[in-house]
Amino acid sequence: MPYLIYFTAINLISVIVCMLDKYYSRMHKRRISESTLFTLCFLGGSVGMYFTMKTIRHKTLHKRFMIGIPLIILLQLAVGLFFLKNYLL
Repeated sequence: MPYLIYFTAINLISVIVCMLDKYYSRMHKRRISESTLFTLCFLGGSVGMYFTMKTIRHKTLHKRFMIGIPLIILLQLAVGLFFLKNYLL
């Protein structure tokens, strides 16, 4: 149960940060760094970040994000399946 709470929270934070970056972009304000966005993805918010970027069309022209985030998702799935198989079954 704690994992579900954590992943819900980190994905919600990722969605909010992505939307803030889009807002800052439109208002010509200081942006959220790419390293911050990728850090949130690595911490577990990759699914929320990816679908938000696709939905609000933010950074969709940046190959670094449109290839990198799905790769992070695949890596996280592989690690999750490894732990599920080896430690829970």
